[in-house]
Amino acid sequence: MTVSELRGKTLAELRETLLELRREQFNLRIRKASDQLKRPHLVKQARRAIARVKTVMNEQKRAAA
Repeated sequence: MTVSELRGKTLAELRETLLELRREQFNLRIRKASDQLKRPHLVKQARRAIARVKTVMNEQKRAAA
């Protein structure tokens, strides 16, 4: 998901997206620990996607204040 797509979402939608990404990250970490993860680069992608969502959320909070 790109930053421009995230900026078009509301704060509630961003929270939902963040929750989904955190669940995905957790599942990836569990699969990596049990050596079932075939594509380890997905862990890094999930972490960066979470950071993008948090950045956009902070931008929106600061703009509202």
